Amino acid sequence: MSVAWKIARRELRGGLRGFWVFLACLALGVGAIAAVGSVRGAIDNGLAREGATLLGGDAELRMTYRFATAEERDWMDGFAAQVSEIVDFRSMAVAGMGDTAERSVTQVKGVDAAYPLVGSVGLDPPIPLDQALEVQDGLPGGVMERILAERLGLEMGDTFRLGVQEFTLRAHITREPDGLGANFGFGPRTLVRSDALDNAELLGPGTLYEVNYRMLLPDQSLDQARGIVTTQFDGAGVRWRDSRNAAPQIRNVIERVSSFLVLVGLAGLAVGGVGVSAAVRTYLDGKTNVIATLKTLGAESRTIFAVYLMQIGVLTVIGLVLGLALGAVVPFAVAPLVADQIPVELEITVQARALIEAALYGALTALIFTLWPLARTEHVRAATIFRGVAEAAKGWPRWPYMLVTLALVGGLVLVAARFAAVPRLAYATAAGVIGALAVLTLAALGVRFVARRLARSRVLRGRTALRMAMGAIGNPREGATAVILSLGLGLTVLAAVGQIDNNLRRAITMDLPDRAPSYFFLDIQNTQLEGFLARLSEDENVDRVETAPMLRGVVSEINGIPAREHPAAGHWVLRGDRGISYSATIPDGTRLTAGDWWQEDYSGPPLVSFGAEQAAELGIGVGDEITVNILGRNITAEIANLREVDFSTGGIGFVMIMSPEPMRSAPHTHIATVYALEAAEGAILRDLSNMFPNITAIRVREAAERVTEALSTMATATSYAALATLLTGFVVLIGAAAAGERARVYEAAVMKALGATRAGILASFALRSVLMGAAAGLVALAAAALASWAVMRFVMEASYQFEPFSAIAIVIGGIVATLLAGLAFALRPLAVRPAQTLRAQD
Repeated sequence: MSVAWKIARRELRGGLRGFWVFLACLALGVGAIAAVGSVRGAIDNGLAREGATLLGGDAELRMTYRFATAEERDWMDGFAAQVSEIVDFRSMAVAGMGDTAERSVTQVKGVDAAYPLVGSVGLDPPIPLDQALEVQDGLPGGVMERILAERLGLEMGDTFRLGVQEFTLRAHITREPDGLGANFGFGPRTLVRSDALDNAELLGPGTLYEVNYRMLLPDQSLDQARGIVTTQFDGAGVRWRDSRNAAPQIRNVIERVSSFLVLVGLAGLAVGGVGVSAAVRTYLDGKTNVIATLKTLGAESRTIFAVYLMQIGVLTVIGLVLGLALGAVVPFAVAPLVADQIPVELEITVQARALIEAALYGALTALIFTLWPLARTEHVRAATIFRGVAEAAKGWPRWPYMLVTLALVGGLVLVAARFAAVPRLAYATAAGVIGALAVLTLAALGVRFVARRLARSRVLRGRTALRMAMGAIGNPREGATAVILSLGLGLTVLAAVGQIDNNLRRAITMDLPDRAPSYFFLDIQNTQLEGFLARLSEDENVDRVETAPMLRGVVSEINGIPAREHPAAGHWVLRGDRGISYSATIPDGTRLTAGDWWQEDYSGPPLVSFGAEQAAELGIGVGDEITVNILGRNITAEIANLREVDFSTGGIGFVMIMSPEPMRSAPHTHIATVYALEAAEGAILRDLSNMFPNITAIRVREAAERVTEALSTMATATSYAALATLLTGFVVLIGAAAAGERARVYEAAVMKALGATRAGILASFALRSVLMGAAAGLVALAAAALASWAVMRFVMEASYQFEPFSAIAIVIGGIVATLLAGLAFALRPLAVRPAQTLRAQD
């Protein structure tokens, strides 16, 4: 090893010439991953730092559709230094009267005088919250987000209604300190005093609302407080949350988005790996005579392998350091540009965990892509020094090297899964990248084979430029494989993002109206259901109305095991409260997959019908027991059957449908879906809102628009990551073009000596670039179409339709990229003098 290191050190004295592509590819890939990780770490730190403000206190007790009892409130007042009660629900805000009235869904927050315990509410005009919400001239005040006021056409001092209670608009909300910690709402926020809602007729029995009790706990640790609360409120359906995880929805979204971007970054690192491999192979091909000389002097193959592994190791460390420096610096530059898009104040610092993760990815990738060309040094024989360098390009590595390479690939996948928030996404991404590389490699070999055949065929006789281009593409030293692999993988990622984004938009904007309801109506009281259905039955524009009783409950136990301790505790069914219905008969269109429905007159112990897919994910089935806390009461039901639940239709869907008893006697409301012509939607909303001011109508089209906006944000972020991958691919293209410049100089000299003009030579160079770019674009398009079809079919469970416009753009992009890279290194070959070049070659 000492001898190998001495030789490696001496060769490194020659500088880094020829390795700038190696360093650039590695630095870009590592830098991108480190930057994403650093921003994610800064957001996590911000969420932790501002946890109490985001939550509205040190801790929160959340009760589903009930207020605390007198005993519970007395206990909280004695336990905490200060308590604030907030009631949160959605309703309809109405401005005006009769047919001219404007209506919109709003998320209402009723607060007490103690609110907010931490932070402050920003208002425009900047007046104290107490003043904005106080009663003046007999009407309580209210504040709302500006977008809602504009939607309702409200000016300051105008009145609006929530239920049957009128309020005066006093200010617009500019900042809600605990807004990010709240549940997802379908409408903009309205803030009023809780006691002003007493006469609004909105919070009746069974109405869908939540009550949150925020507490300041100055004298106790959060872990101790949680233990006391869990014991004190055991079985009461109370959920605990504290400032350490004040905004779980935001944290989950950030984790998943950042994990996905890191995985896209890994795809970029794979593209860089192609450039790394090409750079190492080119370097070693240039060292063939040196390797042959060393073998002539008695050096063993393993010594030579160690020499160049050490050199590559040193270069890898340099590339990692450059990438980590880039990843540490970029977030400081990007932070001011994205500050408005981030939910907390960003304090960018060097994130050690993010840098370690990026360095580990970079080191593994570099080793994977350099091991193969390094192993080929064994095939260089001492006699090569007398034969030339052609022998260096032949032969496959021995099986131990292949096994080590496979082990390294497996290790990289496992590391990615370990760091990813969703391990399955990491495995799927790894499979996609490996599959794409395999497809692109086969395509590159196929392109080279076809190009060689065409160059020798009679079809191209007389087309000198095209024939020369085909011959060059078929030459293994031209770099067609590197071009198609690097550019093709980057274009595959970008094309797949574009295809999936377009198909999701199409599914929402085109498919949804054909199968989804026009409205969801919530909080329909039992006494209102008959009148509600009567109004809709009279309307010839209404195609169908579906109703179901609805309660909300929290799954507290599975087979006697507390939900928070269950192996599947993170499953969405076990997080928060779930909608629950009951039915004596099997609902129309229901398909059972296991078990039987109960008898219509069944009155025994509670039974439940559970979603088959969700049951499989939770590891339960027919005969297992589920305990659900409804309005503070634990109800244990045996799973009687499993059924298919299709949420994609936009209609009514419940994971849990219970037998009627004892659910029928519990306070509850009904929900309804109304399928109607779009022209009749306005009249339906106006009439039903006037008849029943307490009900809430959610227009499905507006909800779909919000989903579309979220998808657009995701697609934009992913596109930027894919563009970073393309940048790495472009670096590889430039490297391949630079590596072939010397060969093109000699080629141009020969062509000039044979009478070719500069225009003809340039046309040959341009044609080979265009053809390789087109090949890379077409192969990438085919791979992206297959990948996006699989995502839409098996992940989104939606139909797939090929989108041609983005596809054409991808192919054109591939052609332009290779053309620019090729022409950038065509100037020197065009300027050569044939006699001087050929004399030097001789």
